[in-house]
Amino acid sequence: MAIEPLKKMKKNKGQKEAKEGFDKNKVYAIEDALNVLETLPKAKFDESVEVHIKTSIDPKKSDQQIRSSAQLPHGTGKKVKIVAFTATQEKEAKTAGADIIGGEELIEKIGQKGSIEFNVAVATPEMMPKLAKIAKILGPRGLMPNPKTQTVGPKIGEMIEALKKGKVDFKSDDGANVHAVIGKRSFGKEKLAENYKAFLEALNQSKPATVKGRFIRNITLSATMTPGIKVS
Repeated sequence: MAIEPLKKMKKNKGQKEAKEGFDKNKVYAIEDALNVLETLPKAKFDESVEVHIKTSIDPKKSDQQIRSSAQLPHGTGKKVKIVAFTATQEKEAKTAGADIIGGEELIEKIGQKGSIEFNVAVATPEMMPKLAKIAKILGPRGLMPNPKTQTVGPKIGEMIEALKKGKVDFKSDDGANVHAVIGKRSFGKEKLAENYKAFLEALNQSKPATVKGRFIRNITLSATMTPGIKVS
């Protein structure tokens, strides 16, 4: 008996519309890219809008690593749950809106349980040697406070307020790429454009001194469920 060839699976209608809704090879100005994004099919939830940037750094060189932060004027739309590690500024941390506040006892608790209930950590300088005990828990999750991301400092209240207002951390990966969420689709074009420009400015300012020539090679914009749109 002859075996019939397998039929090609039909593409999801939404995926097909998304792919045919714009020229995937064209490079758009950010305003035009956001116009294209608005025309693409939307998911049933409020999708995050992301930028993915290829840089010219050599990720194998320690002096070319990128790790910094950007202050987005409209935030990311994501709820931030902040832990403040401090033994000297509990009152300031509470006033600024920290969700969890503690010192050595909190560090011991996290070390014993091995679990975390926050997505951002800040600390005053005296806590950094003590945080070494849970570095293996915080580090892999990208939660270890670091001066480069302005999450360690003598004024913990100011750090927390900045995070609440929309400060985001970013760093390069092993492929010399930098990824960041710049908002939600519900923000609209104007707010997303302002967030994008603030992020790009911060990224350019973080260019390692040893990187010569063109720093940013290409940029792609997308929402959670959309294809990527090339940005100039």
